[in-house]
Amino acid sequence: MRIVVIGYGPAAHRLAETLAARGAGNQVTVMGEEPRAAYDRVALTSYLSAAEPGAGAAALTYPVPAGITVRTGDRVTGIDRAGHEVTTASGHSEPYDVLVLATGSAPFVPPVPGREHAFVYRTIEDLDAIRAAAESAGTGVVVGGGLLGLEAADALRGLGLATHVVEMAPRLMPRQVDEGGGAVLRGHVERLGLTVHTGTGLDRIEPGRVVLAGGTVIDAGVVVFSAGVRPRDELARQCGLEVGERGGVVVDEGMRTSDPAIYAIGECALVGGMVYGLVGPCFSMADVAADRILGGTARFTGADQSAKLKLLGVDVASFGQLSGALDVTFMDPVEGVYKKLFVSDDARTLLGGICVGDAAPYAMLRPLVGRELPGSASELLFAGVTGSSVVPPDDAAVCSCNNVTRGEIRAAVAEQGLTDVAGVKKCTRAGTTCGSCVPALAAILAAEGVAQSKALCEHFDHSRPELFDIVRLRGITTFTRLIGEHGRGRGCDICKPVVASILASVNGGHVLSGERAALQDTNDHFLANIQKNGTYSVVPRIPGGEITPEKLIVIGEVARDFGLYTKITGGQRIDLFGARVEQLPAIWKRLVDAGFESGHAYGKALRTVKSCVGSTWCRYGVQDSVGMAIALELRYRGLRSPHKLKAAVSGCARECAEARGKDFGVIATENGWNLYVGGNGGFSPRHADLLASDLSDDALVRTIDRFLMFYIRTAERLQRTAAWVESVGLDYVRDVVVNDSLGVCADLEAAMDRHVETYFDEWRATVEDPEKLRRFVSFVNAPGTPDPSIVFETQRDQIKPVLLEVTRS
Repeated sequence: MRIVVIGYGPAAHRLAETLAARGAGNQVTVMGEEPRAAYDRVALTSYLSAAEPGAGAAALTYPVPAGITVRTGDRVTGIDRAGHEVTTASGHSEPYDVLVLATGSAPFVPPVPGREHAFVYRTIEDLDAIRAAAESAGTGVVVGGGLLGLEAADALRGLGLATHVVEMAPRLMPRQVDEGGGAVLRGHVERLGLTVHTGTGLDRIEPGRVVLAGGTVIDAGVVVFSAGVRPRDELARQCGLEVGERGGVVVDEGMRTSDPAIYAIGECALVGGMVYGLVGPCFSMADVAADRILGGTARFTGADQSAKLKLLGVDVASFGQLSGALDVTFMDPVEGVYKKLFVSDDARTLLGGICVGDAAPYAMLRPLVGRELPGSASELLFAGVTGSSVVPPDDAAVCSCNNVTRGEIRAAVAEQGLTDVAGVKKCTRAGTTCGSCVPALAAILAAEGVAQSKALCEHFDHSRPELFDIVRLRGITTFTRLIGEHGRGRGCDICKPVVASILASVNGGHVLSGERAALQDTNDHFLANIQKNGTYSVVPRIPGGEITPEKLIVIGEVARDFGLYTKITGGQRIDLFGARVEQLPAIWKRLVDAGFESGHAYGKALRTVKSCVGSTWCRYGVQDSVGMAIALELRYRGLRSPHKLKAAVSGCARECAEARGKDFGVIATENGWNLYVGGNGGFSPRHADLLASDLSDDALVRTIDRFLMFYIRTAERLQRTAAWVESVGLDYVRDVVVNDSLGVCADLEAAMDRHVETYFDEWRATVEDPEKLRRFVSFVNAPGTPDPSIVFETQRDQIKPVLLEVTRS
């Protein structure tokens, strides 16, 4: 039997993979028009994060199933149904006994004047063209605020463009979230520096700019259409197959078209009057078609269209029916969290739900759709993956992409002796597509009593300390090399910032240089802390709290000229709040010229070394605490670590600098200095423990060098020193950094010396580099003087209450 598949996207790959697994691989020929084999379109945006154009294509590409014949780069142009043969643009003819249309869909481009100047967001070639255009552009516009539109916006933002999103509907992601969820999502997106235009369309595109329907003009060097897709059914129309009124190849529940020898799957198929655009339903269609081709009786009876993803760093999820007789809503506008569950009129059956900002309940609640609630609806809003009392039944689908139930996963764990998520994924296919169910897989393993791996994430089997040693010992300087040699896939929002921190700790260099810029989280991305209203803070370093009158005047003048709110912090610094992203370079230029440098308030790094006035002024002081605090802060400034670091130096036992509440604290004695470590004033306050007593100046510095470097090398991701000391034990830390029980102290000291020698101010390097300055843009006419018609109002936000309400629709 000669099986020919037209199109080589994810659905076609799944079909070929299934046929090959059932022994029919050598009967299959796949014909694709793109110049490469199938690749993961779900993760297409990550392709742009590669350091060099085209470098990420290999990581996206699926392996060709054994026995399959593949022809790429040659579009099929015709189907001869009578002769059972297809022809291609190059003139090649391929006979078939069974033909499968997997031609996918094409981006919808609205018929607006100037559309020929715009790009679409569909293939690797499309992304290459966008990347090339972005090199000479400062601003980009994405037309479409749905899933693909926000992905495209994230891509433009990652390329350093000031990005606008234009959406016809009154809110972002109108198919997935309601008005409340859309409002919270918009807040998240705008806080990242993007400009959102909803309830409007595009009037026309002109060279270098776009004009919206209401007349608003946006200067834009790159315009991307991501306003939906249309089934590619042109081959079906040409050969006379039945197609839907609004497009799509009509198929029955066995995926067979009006011609018994031809099947259709994926986004080109119209099944039950519906075209599916999610990968899960498309995979189900491929499985059904494979079974029918080989003589089975499988049926496609619909599919779960739930979706969970992270867009622009924001968790968004929707599942089931997005309406119901009753709904229960939780909204926290301060934290940017919105959750809503739809339940039946008797409040006993879960119908669906929406999560924005916190999608932890998704993995547990999606399998319960259509079932009786295991608890009150308000309790289910806070159902998490681990430690939750909510347990789906065994017949509930945990992985909707591959239709894998909880019972199948539990059975595989028991029968195959699986011990980690990777094993579950390999054995059951669960979690291998979009990855949203991976936390649920970990929860099932935990519930089955399986000890969990300490792997950093699904892309690295190593822990953070192990990755640190790999980077250090093998001289690795890029994320691409590290994941290529010691990981898999393209990375995620867990491993990328961790590796960025490791690279900075080991190799130094600017956090926004080369591919490192794409690894950073929101704060490091702009070298500033984003605030809840979308503006940024400016925090210059003031070592030991000591400042000259001249520098104090400069801070006041900058705050006055830019309209910033100022606050003296508990860490003896002056924070300036309310800066817009495009103002940051100008503000920092003035501060740098006055002798200030970055205070690293945005990074997982040393923040402050607080001090009292010490022996210089205080009648109780026994040591110069100010001088020591300044020396320590200047020594450890810019030191990247697993979490933020805070320190203090007190000039006597009266402890006015509160040194025992810090990651490392120094208290003066008559004979020198006492060093305390592992303090924390955060969610779990903890007093620091005494590590060493009566140290000289030199001994104190060297002991702190060792302690910090040992912590940086061995702590887990986002582990504060308090938790780290408790996990490894204070006695062990003392043996290593004081008694040198492992013989590593010389190496730890040398590593700190290298840090001190290679330190540079990140903001000075930024304001002096035009390439780095390109990312600091926000508005239509940026970079430049803001439009005088735009009015910025400064106000002090009130704390808004957390809302929990039940409404009847």
